[in-house]
Amino acid sequence: MERLFKRYGGLAIAAAVVLIGGTAGYNIWSSWQRSERVEDTAALVAAVDAASAGPQAGIDALNAFVGRSDADMATLARLNEAALLARKGDAAAAVGIYDGIAADTGVAAVYRDLATLLSVMRQLDGGDPAALVARLQPLSADTSPWRFSAREMEAVLAARAGDRERAHTLFQQLADDASAPSGVRSRAGDLAALYGKTR
Repeated sequence: MERLFKRYGGLAIAAAVVLIGGTAGYNIWSSWQRSERVEDTAALVAAVDAASAGPQAGIDALNAFVGRSDADMATLARLNEAALLARKGDAAAAVGIYDGIAADTGVAAVYRDLATLLSVMRQLDGGDPAALVARLQPLSADTSPWRFSAREMEAVLAARAGDRERAHTLFQQLADDASAPSGVRSRAGDLAALYGKTR
């Protein structure tokens, strides 16, 4: 044992030091990351709060935030900016931001899908129903977290396109889906009844 220790003890101690140092370093890095995230979140909240002085003040603050934040936080800021533009009545600019996020492969898929959903929502009244439904199709899948909203919009677009029977079917499916949020089920039930009367 003594000979083994003399031969390999230094390596074992070095390995232990590296392990302890690595663990400590990781903990310090994780703590720093958490601290950075808290600071970024506070800065984003402050930028959003700036909109209380008017949408443009919020937009300016969010633009400044985007330039100094990481990708995820910047995406959240851009989503908030689009919402403020829509509030100002500039739906086209809002849609432009949503579509830019949706097309950015560097953005997390959940944010890209949300941006697609919000873009379609802003175009429900005037966009091409067929094109909008095509964009919603991937979001309507059973595995999508946005499926209920996407299906509700598909039903609205079917009604807008004059396909009242399909609108009734889609609304009824939502109304009957126990896993759908209660608000969606309630709206869908009312609309299914409305479109069912005209079949």
